[in-house]
Amino acid sequence: MTILFYIILGLIAGALAKLILPGKQGGGIIATIVLGVIGALLGGLIGNLIFQGKFSVSLDGNWFISLITAIIGSIIVLLIYGAIRKRSAA
Repeated sequence: MTILFYIILGLIAGALAKLILPGKQGGGIIATIVLGVIGALLGGLIGNLIFQGKFSVSLDGNWFISLITAIIGSIIVLLIYGAIRKRSAA
């Protein structure tokens, strides 16, 4: 997949992850894209490890499965980001 696809998928996954998670996460659209792209890569890695047994971040296969794994990865990244921000604010 191309980097443009990762950016678009990351934006969608990051926005959906922010809607799914309760509470207010900081960051604007740039933070959403960055965290979403990181989440898409993490989701692709986790999905490939689980479904194909290989260590790769490429989002192969069905785009819907790629979106679901990207959303799961984005939720994980947002939870980690929120924990780091909460710890640094305290």
